[in-house]
Amino acid sequence: MSSLSTHVLDTAHGRPAAGVALTLTTAAGEALFAGVTDADGRCPGMPPLAPGRYRLSFGVAAYFAGCGVALPDPPFLDVVAIDFGIAKAQAHYHVPLLVSPYGYSTYRGS
Repeated sequence: MSSLSTHVLDTAHGRPAAGVALTLTTAAGEALFAGVTDADGRCPGMPPLAPGRYRLSFGVAAYFAGCGVALPDPPFLDVVAIDFGIAKAQAHYHVPLLVSPYGYSTYRGS
């Protein structure tokens, strides 16, 4: 089984994004984990994963609204979903999200 971590950074404010709700599902939509990022923008407790396809979904509009950011209705970004694959068993996969109300980026971190 592989380990998984994530880190959400608020690029609009230059800080970790604390309080972002996220879910982890299989590609078929089976819920595996739900949590909220901590003060450092991390979400501990993610389950070990077998090789396969997965999705991390982040509630970014709710986060920015909670920070007092005036968002249009509907918001440009509501939920950011990252579809990713785990190819190697026993490896560590880190999926960072750098996000603002109007853009985001991600990559395979370490």
